[in-house]
Amino acid sequence: MTVQSVLDEIRKRPGTGEVIPVIDPVTEEQITEFTDCGSEAVDTAVARAKASFESGAWQGLTGSAKAKVMWRIADLIDQNADVLAELESLNAGIPTNQAQTIVSVGSEWFRYYAGWCTKVDGISHDVNAGGLTGVDSHMHAYTRKEPYSVVGLIFPWNGPVFNYCAKLAPALAAGCSSVVKPAEETPLSALVLDRILAEAGVPDGVVNLLTGYGHTAGAAITAHPDVDKVAFTGSTEVGREIARASAGSNLKKLTLELGGKSPVLIFDDADLDMAIMMAGFGTFVHSGQACVCGSRILVQRSVYERVVEGIAQLADNLKLGGPKEEGSMIGPLISAKQLSRVMGYIDQGNSDGVEVVTGGHRLDRTGYFVHPTVLTNVDPATSKLYQEEIFGPVVTILPFDDEDQAVAMANDSTYGLAATVWTRDLARSHRLAKRLQAGTVSLNCQLVFDHSMPFGGYKQSGWGYESGKAGIDTYLQTKTVWAQL
Repeated sequence: MTVQSVLDEIRKRPGTGEVIPVIDPVTEEQITEFTDCGSEAVDTAVARAKASFESGAWQGLTGSAKAKVMWRIADLIDQNADVLAELESLNAGIPTNQAQTIVSVGSEWFRYYAGWCTKVDGISHDVNAGGLTGVDSHMHAYTRKEPYSVVGLIFPWNGPVFNYCAKLAPALAAGCSSVVKPAEETPLSALVLDRILAEAGVPDGVVNLLTGYGHTAGAAITAHPDVDKVAFTGSTEVGREIARASAGSNLKKLTLELGGKSPVLIFDDADLDMAIMMAGFGTFVHSGQACVCGSRILVQRSVYERVVEGIAQLADNLKLGGPKEEGSMIGPLISAKQLSRVMGYIDQGNSDGVEVVTGGHRLDRTGYFVHPTVLTNVDPATSKLYQEEIFGPVVTILPFDDEDQAVAMANDSTYGLAATVWTRDLARSHRLAKRLQAGTVSLNCQLVFDHSMPFGGYKQSGWGYESGKAGIDTYLQTKTVWAQL
């Protein structure tokens, strides 16, 4: 497939709803359009997924047979890496080198979970079990791990290939059939991946691509009585809506990877050059449009001014531009809507007396670019800049005096997705790893990832875990079987 063929194909996808434009965030021009699939298409896709599951076309295969198909998927992703990366760059404004990395990580999801296909098993025990009669009996007891029938996979615009692969690979390894919905802003790469699945040998009906709005197609998936489970990545607000839809329909199981307001703690004994560089990149990568961005930086008072100056200098030296602009390190925000949201937070901060050390404005050029913004003099008790997920290149930097105060400030959030600690004190780093309320804690490193390690959030940052063994377990149900011997 070529980029142009994908742009043409999505125009031809059938639908009954509103025509949705796809906008290039660098040029602000429409690059293609498609029609919302509508609720009838969701019903059809769910029915196809359910029929494929009941036929055993996929879930009935041996683990090794599934693994071979998943390896072929990974190889085909690599073979189509150039077009996938170009589509990611075009659709989301991501610098080309970053898009290439995302695609390479995507193929590895399938290789990693191919290894789990032959390892889906339970436990067994020979026990003397007392039943309701009170008489002990010699029993053989075992558990079975069985896939959910139909799962809905809904993922966001800030990493389409990554999130598609992160959800679909473990769902396939578990044996599930699925309906898949990318964000309406970034549907393009999903068409290529859909073709790849068919070419690799995934049976017809096992994976069903739906393109539409979240409030139409997404809502229909989350409320559908024949969808047994939904895995969603996105905002905490939408996560709540999905939980309500689950409760109001069939109590479908949920995996929710939601928002973050991740703290970065920098102590005065840290390698400050490294901490400043990584904290800066960890805030501004993808223009702050990542759930794990360290958007609250807390610095020990004795080195506070140096860290503020260093991160502001880094912000000023980051080159913003489109994927085809030489040397660009950060792209634009995804849309005019997101631009308005981010600038609204900054404008509110100006009204509240926040100090803008650098940034705080949109670039004077075409595209949804915001200069990386460093803010100080923020009141953590009242400022939305400190409390709410902005999802833009905006960081607040506050001082602390000691370890206890740093922990209290870091944990003073409704979110708990990730946290980072910079210190040369080994004992302190592991104390803080225990005390910080976050699903992932990074010690003297940032933005670290591996497919084998579970990822999820505390508090309002989500339910359940992705990646690693936990990632496949979330698509499996446990059945206990008793047999009297």
